[in-house]
Amino acid sequence: MTYQDKLAGIRRQMKADQTDAYIIPSADPHISEYVPDRYKCIAFASGFTGSAGTLVITHDFAGLWTDARYFVQAEEQLQGSGFELVKLQVQATPEYIGWLADRLPEGSTVAFDANLISVQLAQLLETDLSVAGIKISSDKDYLSAIWENRPGLPSAAAYLLPDDITGKSVASKIEEVRAALKKYRTNYHLISSLDDIAWLFNLRGSDVKCNPVVLGFALLGPDKTSLFIDKSKLNEEDKNKLKQWGIELYPYNGVADALTSIPEGSAIFIDPKRNCYALFQKVPLPVTVVMDTNPSANFKAVKNEVEIANTQQTMVRDGVALTRFFKWLEENIGSTRLTEVSVAEQLYRFRAEQEGFVGESFDTIAGYKEHGALPHYKATPQSDVELKADGLFLLDSGGQYLRGTTDITRVVSLGNLTEGEKTDYTLVLKAMIEGATARFPKGSKGYQIDAITRKPLWDYALNYGHGTGHGVGYFLNVHEGPQIFNASNWPVEIEPGMITSVEPGLYRPLRYGIRIENLVLTVPDQVTEFGEFYTFETLTWFLIDTAPVKKELLLPRHVEWLNRYNQQVVEKLGPYLNEEELKWLKEKAAAI
Repeated sequence: MTYQDKLAGIRRQMKADQTDAYIIPSADPHISEYVPDRYKCIAFASGFTGSAGTLVITHDFAGLWTDARYFVQAEEQLQGSGFELVKLQVQATPEYIGWLADRLPEGSTVAFDANLISVQLAQLLETDLSVAGIKISSDKDYLSAIWENRPGLPSAAAYLLPDDITGKSVASKIEEVRAALKKYRTNYHLISSLDDIAWLFNLRGSDVKCNPVVLGFALLGPDKTSLFIDKSKLNEEDKNKLKQWGIELYPYNGVADALTSIPEGSAIFIDPKRNCYALFQKVPLPVTVVMDTNPSANFKAVKNEVEIANTQQTMVRDGVALTRFFKWLEENIGSTRLTEVSVAEQLYRFRAEQEGFVGESFDTIAGYKEHGALPHYKATPQSDVELKADGLFLLDSGGQYLRGTTDITRVVSLGNLTEGEKTDYTLVLKAMIEGATARFPKGSKGYQIDAITRKPLWDYALNYGHGTGHGVGYFLNVHEGPQIFNASNWPVEIEPGMITSVEPGLYRPLRYGIRIENLVLTVPDQVTEFGEFYTFETLTWFLIDTAPVKKELLLPRHVEWLNRYNQQVVEKLGPYLNEEELKWLKEKAAAI
């Protein structure tokens, strides 16, 4: 079945139901960023494989709304599908709602599957479209009827982590969440987000590629904690542990019935961004609903001492793998046929040698020359190109380890750089240093860090279309909230204990791309008469290539930071490298 056949099949069902527009989001019933194969609905319907986007289908138009990270990819993947790319002006904004309000006549119906739409988005659709006289229908699944051999739900094993890895017991975490619920005067709490469930129950699995999570729901009641999960994924020992901790196990699909059974007079806490509208509709009307960010999201973002110490060790292991990889790359480029796909596979092998390695934290972005200008590029057999001793190579990669999650981007010179490439590289490096060394007062938000980081590029009227940084989980999702460094007026304060990326970039379409990324830990800095100030401690330890650097574009403090950082890389990784590897690293880390 072609994509156009699928589009026609959806439209036939729309016509039968007198539906004027149908929305297909990138989500699952847990409102995940990355979803199991069963819920890769956008890829099934249109061929677009990016992790962010929304399909909107009317009887005479079909479009994909996505952001600047995916414009080139979407243009290529949508060819011949019947779908057109609609470029978002602001990332993560449902701009298609305004388009629908303007496009559809009064009395029209917009439909979607409530299992795949967050409470917040469904309510926004209802509010904004009702002003235009447009109705919504939230119970339409137009994919199942045309999706032959649709993947089932994943069934891989799940497991509990010991306290010496997590730093906190399940009982203490549940107690912490319950204390927060009391402040909201609620006695029930629905949790659908997989990373929150993984954190709360010290539970890990592999139901979503690159994210060590398990499909499940949780419902905390006044005197009961229920976990809805495929029990066959757990061994008897882990089931007994959960039972000893007072956690009752129920079938994965049992959460809807549990919600309908909440007694009148109760109050339930629901995160409107991280629960689907279908479950929200199951809550009885007499029950009071309080909506805010999951308390566990904030607790999870602030890492405890054990998590921080383990992450620091994990970063060293990851740096060792990267050292071996880039040494191997340099020694083989030009003499052996290396491609974007083959080098990504080799990097995986080096990481797999490290203690505690579980898998990648996301699909490796190995972009040579013009492919580096695609921020979320993933090499395929069709796009794969050979690396040669010429130009820039961008590598954005990460690992999932039992004791931490890594995410690092480096750009290296493979030879014959232009002055323009060197200038751009140096300015991006300067921006990364500014962000990673920022001092800021308590209460600062992510948009302030974002602006500090971008300033060296803005000085030259340069910019990049993605955010500056995202939170990172602890052996959990590589993209983790609630903190984020971007231009949006997001109200979350940057607190000590948070791990966040700093990753400015610069992209020259069809030529090259540059992004340099380290992970940083927010730490207290000093207290003055003007208040409390924080700064960042760098966690990532791997060489920053100095070959492309134009020293004259850096201030002395940038040069000092760069030289000191590369020397620290040698000191931290040296004990784990052999003589030949250490010699290579020392030569590369020589001060400029």
